[in-house]
Amino acid sequence: MRKLAAGAVLAYVGTYVIRSYDNFGSFIHDKYTLIPAAIIIGISVVMFIFGLVGCCATIRESKVGLSFFFLIIMVIFAAEVAALVFNFIYQEKISEDLEHSMTDLFSRYDGQDQTRGVDIMQNQLECCGVRNYTSWSNTTWFTSHNNTVPLSCCKNSTTSCTGRLDQPDLIYTEGCEVKLDTLLKGVLRYATLVILGFAIIKFFGMLSVCVITCKTSSRRSGYQSLYA
Repeated sequence: MRKLAAGAVLAYVGTYVIRSYDNFGSFIHDKYTLIPAAIIIGISVVMFIFGLVGCCATIRESKVGLSFFFLIIMVIFAAEVAALVFNFIYQEKISEDLEHSMTDLFSRYDGQDQTRGVDIMQNQLECCGVRNYTSWSNTTWFTSHNNTVPLSCCKNSTTSCTGRLDQPDLIYTEGCEVKLDTLLKGVLRYATLVILGFAIIKFFGMLSVCVITCKTSSRRSGYQSLYA
């Protein structure tokens, strides 16, 4: 049951990472950052399937079953270590990817189609522009709309906010790049901590299987304890 519960937790974490990235997918060109999440979900599936196998092998004290279970745990442990490595690598790449993709998307913003992701992000993260609200002054939208920023920059759509830069009290002033970078790195750090915890558990799990296998072999070889 513990293996099944652990699999469910890992499946949730993997899904959470993918969902967080999907919400801002238009700003993340490097889809390789989803590799850790894919590995996590793969691990959860394996744990669901082989959790029962491990339980049966332990109960029956089957040497072949225990050896097979040990191999599965070792593979899962290796996959978790790989996911940790990828997490650390892609945390450093996020900032570079965001700066390029956000600058490109903001410069093409027209309030329609794919660029609508800009409005969604500015509303959800309560931000405006790439680095700050003045970043809009370098875009086509700004010059073609009487030097105003999109209304998604407004703090409250029911106010008299028109998107003019001389109304900083009515619009968000913080940039979206830093906020999105912090959000995505936070998601990866959360996943890293969970994976690290399970990797440590798997390490001790392998040791436990080794101990059980050794005890089983000793009993079957006719070894008797001095205190028996």
